Amino acid sequence: MKRGICRRFAEAAGSVFGDALTGVYLHGSAAMGCYNPAVSDLDFIVVVQGPVSDAARRAFMARVAALDGEAPGKGIEMSVVLAGVCRPFVYPTPFELHWSRMHASWYRRDPEDYIQKMRGTDADLAAHFTVIRSRGVCLRGAPVDAVFAPVPAADYLDSIWQDVAGAEEEIDGNTMYLALNLARVLAYLEDGKVRSKREGGEWALENLPQHRPIIEAALEEYETGGSGEYDSTLARAYARDMLARIRGVGGL
Repeated sequence: MKRGICRRFAEAAGSVFGDALTGVYLHGSAAMGCYNPAVSDLDFIVVVQGPVSDAARRAFMARVAALDGEAPGKGIEMSVVLAGVCRPFVYPTPFELHWSRMHASWYRRDPEDYIQKMRGTDADLAAHFTVIRSRGVCLRGAPVDAVFAPVPAADYLDSIWQDVAGAEEEIDGNTMYLALNLARVLAYLEDGKVRSKREGGEWALENLPQHRPIIEAALEEYETGGSGEYDSTLARAYARDMLARIRGVGGL
């Protein structure tokens, strides 16, 4: 099913944007070899040459929403961006259109309001572009290196730091995600490698044995799609320690 959704997503982008389409790129777990249909989403970046008309927004969102309804796990997450913000890289990065399943009710309630307002800047795009350059997959269009300039290390670090900075207060409600992301942020600061959430957890098992119970539980949830059972005291202590380590190594 994953391959079919990816193929149809790329075809939809080609159909709607035509000659204005620069390319469609897969990133995230599906590009990094750890996609789990029970818990993962399919992550796409669509790059176009010029501003997106309202007619194109309507047409593309209709296709994306329909595909999302067929996708497993967390569905589709995607952003449409202009080629001009990819090379040279612009941060925080503007986007023309965005979709994730968490916004589906807004779109279905008032699609016109959605296509008018769902644009802006997104610091997460620095992390997404970095993954694309490191391990992404071109599904359609120009090669990755021709489209995406290197993301400055400071921008990438700011992007991934923003994702975890509130972890001590937020980890009880999103333990698996934050536990593994904290690990991959610290791992990046230690050796400069871009990792998936699973790879971040595996790094932490080797390098932070004192936090093994939390990391093992997070990896089990990530691999199996189970509900996950965590000791909240240990989780908060883990987040507190990891944030201190990240601040120390990263100078944050």
